Amino acid sequence: MIRPVLGDEEAAAVAEVVRSGWVAQGPRVAAFEEAFADRMGAAHGVATSSCTTALHLALLLAGVGPGDDVVVPSFSFIATANAARYVGAQPVFADVDATTGNVTGKTVEAVLTERTRAVIAVDQAGVPVDLDELRAVCDPRGIPMVEDAACAAGSVYRGRPVGAGAELTAWSFHPRKLLTTGEGGMLTLASEDVARRARRLREHGMSVSAADRHASGTVVIEEYLETGFNFRMTDLQAALGLVQLTRLTEVVERRRDLAARYQRLLADVPGVLTVRDPLYGRTNYQSFWIELPEDFPVGRDALLERLLAAGISGRRGIMAAHREPAYATSASGRNADLPVTDRLTSRSLILPLFHELTEEEQDRVVHVIATAATR
Repeated sequence: MIRPVLGDEEAAAVAEVVRSGWVAQGPRVAAFEEAFADRMGAAHGVATSSCTTALHLALLLAGVGPGDDVVVPSFSFIATANAARYVGAQPVFADVDATTGNVTGKTVEAVLTERTRAVIAVDQAGVPVDLDELRAVCDPRGIPMVEDAACAAGSVYRGRPVGAGAELTAWSFHPRKLLTTGEGGMLTLASEDVARRARRLREHGMSVSAADRHASGTVVIEEYLETGFNFRMTDLQAALGLVQLTRLTEVVERRRDLAARYQRLLADVPGVLTVRDPLYGRTNYQSFWIELPEDFPVGRDALLERLLAAGISGRRGIMAAHREPAYATSASGRNADLPVTDRLTSRSLILPLFHELTEEEQDRVVHVIATAATR
């Protein structure tokens, strides 16, 4: 239902790295960090092995640790909540806006505690979160904001790239994303000092990277200044990412055209709501999700079965972490009062959307949904 856009250019770029003999974290990673940060309007980029490890680093850099609370949406891939647990903190679930699927200033403020040390705000499915509204709640309290922009490369917030105004933003390059390196992630940052520490932490806490040590021309004896991690990206992945970055504008515009056509076609199906741009930004439509009305003749799962029977791969909508076994028995999961999240995760589904999707294929998808609405 989602296919990455890959071609001969990516194959050639990876082959060039193989021929170079330097396949671990090295010059291609540094080039990708610089190019990606520049494209996203950020001062610094630190490549990582995944968005999950980028979130882990972000919370460490924000000073979050055992005994702290981190406000997160339950309406997100489970990695968002897991990142809080990785640093020994407790995720506290906030509800989301019914239209955007994102946390708001009001939903975050409702669950703040005296132990809240950070808020993770997700640009869900590529829809930009209203960062200014959240900052109005968090900044006066001195609560750091981490933006989880896993899905949002190419989205726009108030005329700037998503993440441009954030201190710490985590990105994903998983194959489901518009820009992929296979696996991989990035942390973009505003502070040079924080970026320097992030690079150290992602490489076992080493005082100098392996690439810099080998390129120095002199004997360098590294030190391990603090307990770090192996969160590195390879030059193979970065070479792929550099080519993918050149495709981003084209990919976003194609997805927006396809999403607009879905919206037009589905407007005739009673009660069905589709994801749309918020007033303050533009989404890249990394995922195109719809919400079924309560009185829809068939349930969400039954509709997925009908799509599958027609040879169409749909997917349940965004998951809710508080309903998963890993969190259902925790304090945050058990006590969560999240009516919008519960409704969206139960009634929503994600429709096929990829670069080569044809109008005929879209028509087939809409036909199954429209037929289900009548019986």
